[in-house]
Amino acid sequence: MLKLLTSSFLLVFVILIFFGFVPREEKLPGDFSVYKLLEAFGDTPLPHKPNFSIEGTSAERGREIVINGMSDLAGKKSRRQSKHFVCTSCHNIEREDPDLAHPSPEARLKYVSEHDMPFLQGSALYGIINRRSFYNGDYDKKYGDLVKPTRHNLREAIQLCAIECSQGRKLKDFELESILAYFWTIDLKLDDLILSEQERQLIEHSFNTGEKKREAMDILKSKFMDYSPATFLAPPEDRKTGDGLIGDASNGSLIYKYSCQHCHFDNRYSFLLLDNERLTFQYLLHKAGTYDPHSIYQVIRYGTPPKGGKEAYMPQYTKEKMSDQQMADLRAYIEAEAKGESQM
Repeated sequence: MLKLLTSSFLLVFVILIFFGFVPREEKLPGDFSVYKLLEAFGDTPLPHKPNFSIEGTSAERGREIVINGMSDLAGKKSRRQSKHFVCTSCHNIEREDPDLAHPSPEARLKYVSEHDMPFLQGSALYGIINRRSFYNGDYDKKYGDLVKPTRHNLREAIQLCAIECSQGRKLKDFELESILAYFWTIDLKLDDLILSEQERQLIEHSFNTGEKKREAMDILKSKFMDYSPATFLAPPEDRKTGDGLIGDASNGSLIYKYSCQHCHFDNRYSFLLLDNERLTFQYLLHKAGTYDPHSIYQVIRYGTPPKGGKEAYMPQYTKEKMSDQQMADLRAYIEAEAKGESQM
């Protein structure tokens, strides 16, 4: 009798599954928003959602401002936010780190060069809405009390960047909210995170059933950083000899192409032309060991105005954005090109 009941139960269960009466857990698509998952698991909502009630706010307009420095409303262009830079001068709008939980300048250089992206000083704007802290670390040494309102306020961080970093004007309310609206279209997605199959299954199970939400939330938060650390470094004490590291010219060539030439080629953002001529590399090598504004050590570690009398300046690279080893790699490449010894 017991065997008969068991067999009958299994038969009914199979029939229910076949006809769709037993709910099946939903598979989450790779482009599912991480913030939506976190909120579903009970995380504190992110505080910088755009205010669409402000007239003129749109993600499309925000994208135009980020990329072009101005927006076009009904065929009429707005005034440029800055005459010097746009957001993409210093920030990528695509993912730039292969492992968002453990970013490194070495892994980032490899990743951006493979994807033909610039190697920049600023944090990626992709996924910036998933962060809860801004202008971290040593940026208070540069901007002082100006960073205090930005530390946990993305709106204030955007305005500081607009006014101080780009040496431009303050954004209007609809421009600021439009930029935020655009940033919400480039938030982190599930496939951006490095998850094991077991972790992904647990997250999907939690999303479908409401079980183990705390565990699922902790897994998600461990897969990316909600802030961008910043550590200022000084140049080597002896700029003529460097810091003693042996440089890799092949890596240096990538830094030169994807970092230096991003701003200094074809008059993009600077009057200083850095082309591929031997004389250019000889000039850079000559300046490297000095305290001249065109010394790679001076400009990369401290930043400097690109031309006398101009308000615009080149932001420095922090330890997290360019390592001392990469500095040695860049110098090795410059030396090889200056001496005509490059094998690139």
